[in-house]
This record gives sequence, structure tokens and C-alpha cells, in this order.
Amino acid sequence: MKKIFILSYFMLMAGFSFAQYSKELDEVIVKEKRKTAKERGEFKRHAQSVEALTEEELNRNNPAFIEQSLGTMAGVQVDKRTQLGGQRLVIRGYGNDQKFNNWGIKVYYNGVPITTAEGVTILDDIDFSNVNNVEVIKGPAATMYGGGVGGVARFYMKSSEDKGVSLTEKFSLGSYGLFQSNTRLDVVNDSSAIALTYGHLQSDGYRPRGSSLKNFLTFFGEFKLNKKQSVTAFMSHNYSLEGVTGQISYADYYAGIDNGNTAYAKKNARNEIQATRFFLTHQYAFSSKFNNNTTAFYSNQDFTRVAAGATENSLNPNFGIRSVFNVKSNFTNKILNEISIGTELQQSRSLISNYRFLGTDDANPLKVQELSKGGSYFKYITNQFAVFFHNRTTFDALNLSLIIGLSANQINYTRLDLLATPGLITGYNKDLSFDKSFATSFNPHIALQKSIKQQIINLSYSEGYNAPTASTSFIGTINKVNDNLLPEKAKMIDLGIQGLLFDNTLDYQVSLFNININNKLTQLSGGNPAGGTYAYFANTGNQTNMGMELSVRYLMVPKEKSLIKKIEPFMNYANYNFKYSDFKTKFGNDIVDYTNKQVVGVPQTKYTFGIDIVTKMGLYLNNTYNVMGDVYTDFANTNNVKGFSLLNSKIGYQITGKKVDFDVYFAGNNLTNQINYTFLFLGNNINDSDAGSNYPTGVATDVNPGPNKAYYFGGMNVKFKF
Repeated sequence: MKKIFILSYFMLMAGFSFAQYSKELDEVIVKEKRKTAKERGEFKRHAQSVEALTEEELNRNNPAFIEQSLGTMAGVQVDKRTQLGGQRLVIRGYGNDQKFNNWGIKVYYNGVPITTAEGVTILDDIDFSNVNNVEVIKGPAATMYGGGVGGVARFYMKSSEDKGVSLTEKFSLGSYGLFQSNTRLDVVNDSSAIALTYGHLQSDGYRPRGSSLKNFLTFFGEFKLNKKQSVTAFMSHNYSLEGVTGQISYADYYAGIDNGNTAYAKKNARNEIQATRFFLTHQYAFSSKFNNNTTAFYSNQDFTRVAAGATENSLNPNFGIRSVFNVKSNFTNKILNEISIGTELQQSRSLISNYRFLGTDDANPLKVQELSKGGSYFKYITNQFAVFFHNRTTFDALNLSLIIGLSANQINYTRLDLLATPGLITGYNKDLSFDKSFATSFNPHIALQKSIKQQIINLSYSEGYNAPTASTSFIGTINKVNDNLLPEKAKMIDLGIQGLLFDNTLDYQVSLFNININNKLTQLSGGNPAGGTYAYFANTGNQTNMGMELSVRYLMVPKEKSLIKKIEPFMNYANYNFKYSDFKTKFGNDIVDYTNKQVVGVPQTKYTFGIDIVTKMGLYLNNTYNVMGDVYTDFANTNNVKGFSLLNSKIGYQITGKKVDFDVYFAGNNLTNQINYTFLFLGNNINDSDAGSNYPTGVATDVNPGPNKAYYFGGMNVKFKF
């Protein structure tokens, strides 16, 4: 009944739109279709499927709810473990293999890696209110970005387009005690653009003890030194505190009951991060056809993590350099060539202490086990490098391009056990130090790209890889290096078409793809000679991801005398057949074959409908309807988790003037009160049960629920231009 109501609502909006429509297309609005222009440009450059979000799309919801924005893309889903943190990106069915964090998906901010040398990405300390553009490259993209199987997400902060001095103030209030503010000062002239921002965000959270507190201080500057040189500088210092409520049972989830997990409450579970980031980029044009872009970057996350079973503190400095040379040349007047040659070097030097809670003393819940039995203190040094080239040869007479790329990627790490010094800890009779290096992986990319009027057809073959992390390469319980682990290897065939129809009013993108992932890394359990079981990682086989993705957007411009300025309905759709092939895993001492079972955590269908209406007087309405299909959480496909749909809507009034820009709005998410989740434990991580929880022994607690009632926020943005 709810779906019928929602579809009727969208049909009513579309009917109203067509009633006002005229073929007199406003050229100004076509030029405003930055999303289409960005996607076409990046699709041509990368020669594989790319989807983009501009500032307009990001502002259709609250930018802090980044999962709502990214989730509208075909082929992309975002899990999150806390209200505004713990994000896990999943692209084309890849990225949810780790219990927490991102693994196998690379993330960049203004072209600078957020993903560390070890391949792990944490997004809690990113101020998404400063993000103006997002691009997602789907599938392996090693020839420009090094390792990674699932794809690449790129976030951008840009300078103000208004010259002079401007001051922008944004604030919003909402359900669950939400309060946000962002103050930004811009100074822009012909040779430089500077932005200084301070952001604050706090909320009581929609879950018990699930509050959020974030503070962001950011400096961003672009400086033109002369006709040949420019410099970009970025510095930020951010604080993030996210309460961790813990998982609940499926029975409570489906009943709409969320009392949290007392095992987490007793420990005051939380994720607390103080992060510093900076980078300096130098761009030099040796000539009109030869240039270089070099970035030096540094980041450090001072991370405190308290969960139901352990407390962990870590310092995680990561630094490196990325440099790319671009050369254009003409073989003939009608044969053009562009080549990019670059490298990306990173080193992480983490210092991590982890102590297991005793778990049996409720009077002193933070009491930990003896250091010799339940503690660790490690220093990690991880090095990762990539060397790559990407060459495009364009035959103008045929409107045809041949793209060939190749990358060489290598990772190695050292772990030092800082508790292993003889005589330091009584009873600590082990040394968990080790070194590991993986062979250099060569990953090609080849594509043919044909333009037919406004249609771009691209057929590509790409490879990527994902190496095991240091934590997965050692089995601590039995004090043994996991020498048998191999990196995952992905091979993708992608047929994509990106085009414009009907006088450029309709833009579409469709992709058919097949990704074979070999040497799949999976967490298993083994028998401990001393009793009990232990967890370790192994290569369990292969996975085949086949699918179709479709994105369509239609721009309608009514008659000149109409009050309506533009109407844009859109749809994104994904249909997947993701299966395990030759996939064996181990539960206890039993080897089980899951060949032909559906991949966990990924729905067979996922789609989004939306419509945006903007009036000439400044009123606007954004509507989005997201549908997530059913998923399986276990390899045997016995536990089916029901899908859900979310209806979000935003109404506002916006004006742009010479001296002041003004925007006031009110929005609501999950307007049909749907039960939904934000995070699931999957695969061998299912059947989680924490000692001291409010659930009986044997009841699995694998679900992080989302807000199951409608929630609202409203605010105002004002920009003063001096």
C-alpha cells in the first residue's frame, strides 16, 4: 500500500510537470547540467563507468548524511555503523568483506589519498559539508589509482565562484537534537582563492547512547604563481566522537524495537578521533602540451575505539607523494595522443595498543585481562607504491579512441611486537613481530571508445588487486604468520554507453559488466589445540559479479510565462547476479562449499526514483524514493534480510543576488516510517553475541538498525558578498 501511495505521488508530480512543459529549451539551464557534463568528461577520460554528484545533488539531502547522497547512485551503497560515522562503501558488490571500515575501495579528496598505505579508509573525520563534487569510478581502476578491486570514490572541495570577499553561514536544526553550523570565509581574486571554514555538528542520535559530536576546521587555498605554475594547499584539524550502540537481534529489528546492546553500554562504547590532514599540490605547465601535477600529503588519526570486547588506542600517521606527468602530441592532424605517467608512494606508521576486557565484572566493566593473556602493543610500518601509465590515441576521422594503461603495484609491511622485550611482561612468552611482502602486481586496462553524435560507447577490460592487511596476515592465537595468503585479483569487462537524446534534454548511462574476483579473502575459524577456536583469513575461492546499471535523467523547461523554471525527473537502477564460484569456507572443522550461492550483503535489485521542481520565484521541491532489495547475510543463503524503501523530500526557497544569496528549507527522511538497517554483519562474522548483552546466549546480534520513524531537519544558508 505504501509503495502504491509513493508511486502515485511521483506520477502526480510527473503529470504536473508535463502539463507545464514546452519544447522551448532554456539554454541557460542546459549549461547548468554540471552532473551530465562531469560524468561525460570522466567517462571519456577513465574509459569505464563513472557516476558523479554535483553540489546540487549533494544538497538534495543533508550533506552530513552522505549515505543518502551516494546511495542514489546505481551500483553504490553505503553502510554505516554509527549515526554519522563508520561508513563502509560498497561498489558493484565489493567492499563489505571486512567487519568494519573500508577495504578494497580507494578514496581520494581533491586528488589526494584518504585511503592509507594499508588499504583501509576511515571517513569519520571528513567534513562532508565542504564537499562540492563526488565521482565514483566503478570497478578496478588500477591504471590511475593503484590497488583496489571495487572502485574509487573521489571527493572534491572547490573555491568560491564569486570574486571578492564573501561570508557564508549555514545552520540547521532537526530531529534527535540535531544542530549543525558551518561558517565559511572566501577571498577570491584573479591570482588566488582562499577558503577558511569552521563546522560544528552535534546530535543525540536516533539510537540509545548513539550521540554524535564533530568539529571541523579547514583551510583551502589555490594560488596562481605565474602563467605556468600554481599551488593548492589544504589543511584541516577535525574532531569526531561517535557513540557506538552495538548490534541488536533480528527479532527486535523486525519488531521496531531498539534498546541497544548493554554489552556496549557498560563499556561506554565509542569511536573518538582527532585527525590532522594537509597536502600541498604544485602544478607546472612546461608547455601547452606538457604538464606535471605533484602532491605531497600527510595525515594522522589519533583514534580511541571502545567496543564490547576490547579497548584500543592508536596513532596512525600516513604520508606520501603522488606525481603525474601529462603529455599531448599529434601523430598526424587527425590522430591525437595523450599519455599520463605517474606514481603514488605511501607509508603508514601506526602504533596500536589493544586490551581485551575481562567481561565478568559488572561492578568494574572496564577491567581488562592480564596483559600477557589479552593485550597487544604493535608498531606497524606499511609501504605501498604504484607506478602507472594511461595512454589515449584518438582517431578523429573515425571518432574512435584506443585507451591502454598498465600499473605496477606493490605492498609490504613490518609489525613489531613492543611487548616482546625479554623480561618486560611476566608470562609473555611470545613475539608476534613479522615482515611480509607481496609480489608486484601488474594490472592492465584496455578500452575502445566510439562517439556517435552525442552517444559515447565504451568497451573496456580492467584488472585490479587487493592485498591482505597486516592484521589479516598473522594468526595471533597460534603465533604464526599466515604465509599462504594471496592478494585478491579482479578482472572486469565493462560495456558502457553514455548519451544525450531529444535536444540534450535526456541524458542516460547504461552499463553491462562482469567482474571475476579470484583468491577471495574470507575470515574463517580453526580449532585451537589449547581448546576453543580462533579466527584467521584464507583465500576461499572465487566470486563472479555480473550486472546491469542504468541511470536516466530528463530535463523539462516549461513555457516562458510559466512559474516553473525546470523539472527534472530521474531514475537509477541496478540489477545484479553476484554469485560465489568455486568458493569453500570453514566452520569449525567442516569445509563447506558455497558455489553458486548469492553474494552476501548485496541485493539483486536496487533502484531510485526522484523528481526535482524549481520555480522562477525561487521555490523548489526535491523528492527521492530509494528501494533496497532483500539480501542474504550468510554464505548458505538461509538468512534472508528483508529489503526496504525510503522516501525523502525537501522543500525550500532560494534566491541569488548581487550581494546576498539566501536559501531556507525544510526536509524529511523516511517519510513512510519504514523499518530499515544501516549495517549488517555478514559471512563468517554472523551470529555475533557479546558477553553481558541483554540477549540470551545463542541469540545472534547482527543488525544495526536505522531510524524507523520519519525524521526532519530544516535550516538556512546565507552568503554575503562584499
